[in-house]
Amino acid sequence: MSDTVQHDRRHTLFGILCFLLLAVGWLWALRFTPSDEHQGEVYRIIYVHVPSAFTAFSSAGILCLFSLWTLLGRNSTAGLWAKAAAEVGLIFTLITLATGSIWGRPTWGVWWTWDARLTTTFVLALLYAGYLIFYSSMAPGSQRDRVAAALGIIIAINVPIIYKSVTWWRTLHQPPSIVREGGSTMAPEMLATLLLCLVSSLCVAAWMLVLRAYNLKLQQKLEQLVP
Repeated sequence: MSDTVQHDRRHTLFGILCFLLLAVGWLWALRFTPSDEHQGEVYRIIYVHVPSAFTAFSSAGILCLFSLWTLLGRNSTAGLWAKAAAEVGLIFTLITLATGSIWGRPTWGVWWTWDARLTTTFVLALLYAGYLIFYSSMAPGSQRDRVAAALGIIIAINVPIIYKSVTWWRTLHQPPSIVREGGSTMAPEMLATLLLCLVSSLCVAAWMLVLRAYNLKLQQKLEQLVP
């Protein structure tokens, strides 16, 4: 059996396990975790919304890491990993915005408002999209890699702004309830379910990142073979 086939099988198995873990987390959130005392059943969307947001932010961190490696010239394929991270980050940012709007409609009475947290997250989606458009429109080469790497670092800078937006400005979003002084304000069973969904979301994102980076490497090799 070739190394490529073995790699594909291992990666497929890992992907199946990741999605099974995600399904278990969502099932547990829907069936076995109590609803919120004040918001009722709509509160359950937190088990998709918050993990998606954290995964989108983590993708920005990975993008920044590979962007730095690109600028330092430490890895010839770092730019491909950065592009893969940006694609994964955009997907989870869009999920974050969509689930936030669904959650906001019964909670705030509107699908969208230019709240500080919503606006800065929307900016993150625009930055991810702009990065990918720029990367695809430029000819391959060191100039594209350097400029894309600089954009990747700028994207990562936006993440702490999003996180601190609820304390820097007046916002409809509640203050931090998980990572805060004095410990989490969530009920232990809710927090445990949220952490399960968070881990499963990160695993799925890792699977997507590795798969996309692998495909980009294959695409690059094929392009190099074409005269």
